[in-house]
Amino acid sequence: MKWHKIDKPLPDGEFVMQVSAGGRKICLIRHQEQLFATQNTCPHAGGTLSGGWCKNGHLICPVHRWEYNLQTGRGASGQGDYVHIYPVEQRTDGVYIGLREGFLKRLFG
Repeated sequence: MKWHKIDKPLPDGEFVMQVSAGGRKICLIRHQEQLFATQNTCPHAGGTLSGGWCKNGHLICPVHRWEYNLQTGRGASGQGDYVHIYPVEQRTDGVYIGLREGFLKRLFG
């Protein structure tokens, strides 16, 4: 896993926003004083999750209001889908998101 520092200042309080990490667009969330990171595209209809909001520990997609658990990435009952969750670390010099290296990149470097 490779850790990528977020080079964007983070607002105070709760937020849902897009950041870049390792060349990927990531949805970064602060909810109830915890940071979470997920993929930024909704698997249901391709909505941009960073345009959504949080409710009861779930990230809500702004397009069709499908919801995903911030802890597990699982969609609500009956959705049958999930979003990728990435580890987040708050360090003294900033916020980092952990991304796994791709299989082909590991093979061919």
